[in-house]
Amino acid sequence: MSRAPEFIHLSDAAVRAVAGAHSRHAALIEDAFGVLLETPGGGVSMQGDTKARAQAKKAVQHIAERADQGLEIAEADVRVAIGQAKSGGAPGALPVGRRGQVAPKTATQARYLEALSKCELVFGLGPAGTGKTFLAVAHGAGLLLRGEVDRLIVSRPAVEAGERLGFLPGDLTEKVDPYMAPVWEALTDILGAEQLRRRREKGEIEVAPIAFLRGRTLSHAFIIVDEAQNATRLQMKMVLTRLGEGARMVVTGDPTQIDLSSPADSGLAHAVGLLDDVKGIGIIRFGAEDVVRHPLVERIVRAYDADAAKRGRSF
Repeated sequence: MSRAPEFIHLSDAAVRAVAGAHSRHAALIEDAFGVLLETPGGGVSMQGDTKARAQAKKAVQHIAERADQGLEIAEADVRVAIGQAKSGGAPGALPVGRRGQVAPKTATQARYLEALSKCELVFGLGPAGTGKTFLAVAHGAGLLLRGEVDRLIVSRPAVEAGERLGFLPGDLTEKVDPYMAPVWEALTDILGAEQLRRRREKGEIEVAPIAFLRGRTLSHAFIIVDEAQNATRLQMKMVLTRLGEGARMVVTGDPTQIDLSSPADSGLAHAVGLLDDVKGIGIIRFGAEDVVRHPLVERIVRAYDADAAKRGRSF
């Protein structure tokens, strides 16, 4: 241990966040970097060798920045900050494709990424613009690029066509692609058009309506079920039971945006209620504060939420 501890000046809120309840956050940082942390007031005192202090300081500063923004700091946020301080990347960043790194912009996004890395099945629930699908695609692309899975499969219900795509012109790919445009855009943004084309031709990336997954066992794959609020209960059960050996899945959707003719038949909220306490499943709920699109989108989401509350509706 170094004889001269380093003192980092922080706000009171940041000090509380770094320490955590019963000093749990501080203990995580100490264990991760082999340093000694103390919070004498006005900041954090850190003792350890030079390299360890430098890495721990990055994690502490990131936690402090989020605390000073008024964000609640959970254990998941601390673990993400630790991991990225060790790797030298932006906190919570995913090293993928041409984007270099895709980093979380909110505390909920950080918890979402941690759940994706730890759980075999994750539900991401919340309004448009919160990054649910994009981060899932980025995580899946990273797994594929690192060889941790053999395939990336993205599926969504083709509600507008009732999953009867035969009336559309062209071959299967041409019929399906219009309904998968948001997914293709995310994949192109992350991987680049050329790499996406090559991996799609090799069968490493597949995008298809939920109906096309029936009867299959999906092994050694990362599966993303997008717009899942428009999957029926039967479809949801079917797709959740496609998981095979070495497979992982994330299910994303907004329970307030159901396009089914009978909204009560939506399988998303039903599945979450059934599986809430099942081991190996993570459930992350996004709110209006997590919207990372145009600032107006957050205000629109809040207005609709307020209207729903006024009418006594809950989702």
